Amino acid sequence: MPTVDNATAKTLNELGVNDAQGVAEIFAEVRARFDRQVALDTDGIRNLMLQQAWLGSDRDPVTSLRNFWLGRKAGVLTLITENWLKRSPPSLKGVIGKQFNELKSHIETKLAEQRKRIEEKTEAAALTREQVDLSLPGVIHPIGSHHLIRQVFQEIEDIFFSIGFSVVEGPEIETPYYNFEALNIPEFHPVRDDMDTFYIDLPEGAPTPLLLRTHTSPMQIRTMEKQKPPVRVIVPGKVYRRDNPDATHSFMFHQVEGLAVDTDITFCDFTGTIEYFVKQFFGAGVKTRFRPSYFPFTEPSVEFDVSCIFCGGSGAAAGGGVCSKCKGAGWIELFGAGMVDPAVYGFVNYDAKKVSGFAFGMGIDRLAMLRYGIDDIQVFFQNDVRFLKQFP
Repeated sequence: MPTVDNATAKTLNELGVNDAQGVAEIFAEVRARFDRQVALDTDGIRNLMLQQAWLGSDRDPVTSLRNFWLGRKAGVLTLITENWLKRSPPSLKGVIGKQFNELKSHIETKLAEQRKRIEEKTEAAALTREQVDLSLPGVIHPIGSHHLIRQVFQEIEDIFFSIGFSVVEGPEIETPYYNFEALNIPEFHPVRDDMDTFYIDLPEGAPTPLLLRTHTSPMQIRTMEKQKPPVRVIVPGKVYRRDNPDATHSFMFHQVEGLAVDTDITFCDFTGTIEYFVKQFFGAGVKTRFRPSYFPFTEPSVEFDVSCIFCGGSGAAAGGGVCSKCKGAGWIELFGAGMVDPAVYGFVNYDAKKVSGFAFGMGIDRLAMLRYGIDDIQVFFQNDVRFLKQFP
C-alpha cells in the first residue's frame, strides 16, 4: 500500500495531531514530498514508483505517479480522506477539508504541468530526429527506361504513323475463324495442326474453340469488318507458336502486322512503303530485294530481304572470312509480305473488283536482334538488368 512515510496510513490522533497548526504542518509535509517527486525526471519517477511497487501495467511512470497520488482506491489523497478527514474530530474537519482541497488542487495542477512539459520535450526530440537537413546531398533514384522490344515497337509505330498508318490492337486469345479461316487458311491446312498452335482446353460443350493467336493477322479481318476502305493500319502485339526455345526461337514473340486496302493500290505502292520503312529503320544505305514466296492470305507473296547491315552486303567479315550474320550471302531475310488475296475480301464483304491492298508481317524480336547485334532471343525475356541497362 502506498504511504508517505506511513503518515497517511494512520489517523491524525495516532500521529499526535490535535489542532489546526498541526494539521497545517502535516499537510505542508505531504505537499513538500509531492513537490520533490513531481520535480523528478522520467527515470527518477520510474525508480521511485518501482520502490513503492506502484509502477502500473502500462509501464508509464508519469501515469503511475498520478495514480499513486490521485488513485481512487489506494491513492495518497484517498488515504488522507479515509484516515484523516473522516476519522478526525468535528472540530478539525473544516481545517482538514480546506487543507485537503488546496493539496488536491496543487497536485492536479503540478501533474498537468508535468504532463505538458514531458509531451513538449518528447515532441521537440521527435522533431529534431525527423527534421530534414537540406544541406545533405539528395538521394539519386535510378530512372528506368522502356524495354528494348518496347523501344523498337515505338520506333516502328512512329515510322508508319508518319506515312498515314494508324495503330490498332486486338485480343491474344482468338477463334479459329479469325486466326485461320477468314485469312484463307482452311480447316485442314498444315499450320492448323496441334503441333504448331496452342489450343485452349475448354469445358466439354463449349460453343467455339479458342487458341492463342499465331500472328496478329486476325486484326486485319476484325478491322475490315468494322471499317470500309481506305484502311491503313499496323497491328503490334504478342503471338504464340509451339516452337522449342533456342537462340532464334521462342514460344512467345512479338510481331507487327501491316495492312493497306484502297482503290488502285498496286505492288509499286507496296514496295515503296516497305523500302521507306526499311531505310528509316536500318539507314539509307541498305539495299532491298524481293523473292517469290507463298502465304495463304496474299497473292502474289514475297519474302523481303535487306542487305546485311553487318558486312555492308559484301558477305565477308571485317577480319576476313565469311560474315557470321548473313552466312556470306550478303542478304538477310527480313519478313514476308504480299498483295492481299482476293479470297480474303470475301470474308469482310469487300468488292475484290474495286479494291486492292497489301499486307506484311514482321517479327519485332528479329528486327531488334538485327538492329543491335543480339544473337540470342531469350535475353529479351530473362529480365537481366545488366542486359537491359545497355539500351537506356
